[in-house]
Amino acid sequence: MTIATSEQSVIDSVNKQLFIGGEWRDASGGGTLAVEDPSTAEPLCEIADGTPEDATAALGAADEMQEEWGKTAPRERGEILRRAFEKIVERTDELALLMTLEMGKALAESKAEITYAAEFFRWFSEEAVRIEGRYAVPPAGAGRMLTMKQPVGPCLFITPWNFPMAMGTRKIGPAIAAGCTMVMKPAQQTPLSMLALAGILEESGLPGGVLNVVTSSSSGGTMGPLIADPRARKLSFTGSTEVGRKLVAQSAEQLLRVSMELGGNAPFLVFDDADVDAAVEGAIVAKMRNIGEACTAANRFHVAGGVASEFAEKLAKRMDAMKVGRGTEEGVEVGPLIDGDQRDKVGDLVDDALGKGARALVGAEKMEGSGYFYRPTVLDDIPEDATLLKEEIFGPVAPVASFDSEEAAIAAANDTEYGLVAYVYTSDLKRALRVCEGIETGMVGLNQGMVSNASAPFGGIKHSGFGREGGIEGIEEYLETKYVAINL
Repeated sequence: MTIATSEQSVIDSVNKQLFIGGEWRDASGGGTLAVEDPSTAEPLCEIADGTPEDATAALGAADEMQEEWGKTAPRERGEILRRAFEKIVERTDELALLMTLEMGKALAESKAEITYAAEFFRWFSEEAVRIEGRYAVPPAGAGRMLTMKQPVGPCLFITPWNFPMAMGTRKIGPAIAAGCTMVMKPAQQTPLSMLALAGILEESGLPGGVLNVVTSSSSGGTMGPLIADPRARKLSFTGSTEVGRKLVAQSAEQLLRVSMELGGNAPFLVFDDADVDAAVEGAIVAKMRNIGEACTAANRFHVAGGVASEFAEKLAKRMDAMKVGRGTEEGVEVGPLIDGDQRDKVGDLVDDALGKGARALVGAEKMEGSGYFYRPTVLDDIPEDATLLKEEIFGPVAPVASFDSEEAAIAAANDTEYGLVAYVYTSDLKRALRVCEGIETGMVGLNQGMVSNASAPFGGIKHSGFGREGGIEGIEEYLETKYVAINL
């Protein structure tokens, strides 16, 4: 497929080298890797394929800059973030097109992500000047206690492909605000958005060495040596629980500060007193945002028996009407999955459920032609042993199961090793509070299908990870507390 001129110009505008110490440079081995358009399965461009030596140079640049950057005035750090926020907003259209080309999501969704990503810079530009300690009299009355907050130090960031800019800004924003330097390793499938962001921060006055970006086809090969390097002080990862476990184990050697935003298996509960139509609309948001490729995506729909059929039929009708196609095309709501492996995984989960007795109300098939498209799918009569009730689907598939009591609904919601987010639809205030308290997740969407907000603490419990990104809690992940005992 021939790339349109406007699309090519957006791709050409991005620097495709490594960004180390404030300089754009080729990979030390001269290697490159291809970035693919998932809607056509054809390459968009080639970028630098960084080596372990490049990553070590990036950490060296971050370490060398840490002391100076940590002493920079908070207002100056905040103003850099504010300028970057404004530039992102000004360039929303081109950044959204770039994201759609490399990730596949519909252009409207890409624009929404750019807005969301920018908000982290605006939020943390304001938090930079609100880092506070305290001065207190100890209980015994003798002397004084002083506490101060200082930057953790050089950080290592590994981000996923599904939200290629927002997952970067919600790590970079608080790190800059707190006075930390960093090495960023974006996903190899979607590096262009991060490279564009690095260029925007450079234009906004971020000193060289504060942010270093290393693109590579081998995340383990480039970041593994840095995790073992004593110059690193913190590791923040967004991705699968499987990889997160390995990174936590690796980080133990240097006792790094660690933040992990891992997998999810979000339950979506609909009680018989809920507004079913509102629940369906919320389900579309919670399930189909980002083509279902989100850790916050509703994975299991547990619906009260009295309204389960109505909910499933209305949801199937809405999902069947969604236009599937290349994200740049007008009116498209559902783009391709990121690659063939992901599409095959989704197909296998659906086939497993169908083979065990589930019924497809709509979809349940790959789409013909180029690209990695899977038809929006609703399944009901889900058997308890269906694998998709236990594993993260990461695609446009909604399995609907019924429950017969509030206690059964909470038990079904908690029947998972994950605990990132849950969604609850009910018009009963007392029930809402009981269920929100009873569900074992770090976040709950009550009568709404979206929880993501730059001013709120994002994160999970159990095998969904630990640490929080966003909100007033987000910057604490990048600060150490020092206590000074004062003898008067």
